[in-house]
Amino acid sequence: MQAYLKREPLQKKLKTLIKNYPAVAILGARQVGKSTLAKKILTQFKKSVYLDLQLPRELNKLSDPEAFFDLHKQGLICLDEIQYKTNLFQILRGIIDQRKRNGQFLILGSASRDLIQQSSETLAGRIAFLDITPFDIQEVKEKHFHKHWLRGGYPLSFLSQSDDLSLEWRYNYIRTFLERDIPQLGFNIPSKTLERFWKLLSHSQGQTLNSSKLGEILGKSSHTIKNYIDILEQAFVVRTLKPYIKNIKKRLVKSPKIYIRDTGLLHAHLNIETSDELFGHPIYGSSFESYVIENICHNLKNWNHYFYRTSSGTELDLVLEKAGKLVAIEIKASTSAKPSRGFWNGIEDIKADKKYIIAPIKDTYPIQNNVIVTHLSSFLKEHSMGKSDASKKIV
Repeated sequence: MQAYLKREPLQKKLKTLIKNYPAVAILGARQVGKSTLAKKILTQFKKSVYLDLQLPRELNKLSDPEAFFDLHKQGLICLDEIQYKTNLFQILRGIIDQRKRNGQFLILGSASRDLIQQSSETLAGRIAFLDITPFDIQEVKEKHFHKHWLRGGYPLSFLSQSDDLSLEWRYNYIRTFLERDIPQLGFNIPSKTLERFWKLLSHSQGQTLNSSKLGEILGKSSHTIKNYIDILEQAFVVRTLKPYIKNIKKRLVKSPKIYIRDTGLLHAHLNIETSDELFGHPIYGSSFESYVIENICHNLKNWNHYFYRTSSGTELDLVLEKAGKLVAIEIKASTSAKPSRGFWNGIEDIKADKKYIIAPIKDTYPIQNNVIVTHLSSFLKEHSMGKSDASKKIV
């Protein structure tokens, strides 16, 4: 399937950052389009140069980095997969301070904890960050909603010619991630152990973390389980959602909820190939919940994200907080989006300013107590500040 992907909002944002910061870092998992985006932008800057540091011949060009950077001092230098040469950051700082101009370096990294820490500390005040994720709902046509949910947003998975080829790509991605990417990021964990753990998280998708129970299954301590979650979160494949506990005088659940960020990878772990299989699978509801939460958290970065649950069963799937305002959300995979009793109790507990039910429906409409029932795309268009025209970018 031939497809032309512009990702124009990302291009525009990246170009703005380059013009306003000496260095810009694009961070994200492998195969989400970081290099493609960078190469598109480099064509707009004169005398730009691109190095892929996972290739030995490219890495050799930096045997004397200061000489190489001086040779290209008038252009924008892009360093892809910089985690292969993290000792560059001190050198970059000196060059940036010496040249005193914006648009010097574009840095790309695949889920490297060292990259984030070193660049933040060494280049503080000199670098801006841009997180790249798989395609989100605003980047695909509305008619592709079900395909996007099933296959996830990794470009080569979403754009595959068939569901079975998409699933095969995801199987291979998971294998490469576990056997190559994780060791290259410096984590010494047997791939089979981490694969089993990732599958356990998939089967308990959207549930509160019980590290002791997971530890018993794997024969690991709860501390090790939390370390595994931290690794997968740093690698952009798992999202941890914290509980909302502010000023609530009730017995609250305080463990986080764990989600597989890309539903395509979630479905691959569960061997779900088609939409029909998904509709009949026990994970159906929690898969849709994950899909909605990931799209909202990615697009509404300027909000704080939580869930709310009491020991008596009162629950809100998602709570958004910004500037003292609270938005309460219940997520329903059914088109007959009837709120639960826990939702009504929850919006009263936290005194929510706005209340929504998000479901796979076509029309937006209000119900009692000023609750709005709406589709995910409509919700994002309302709340994404200037992103209302960011959808329908795949032709």
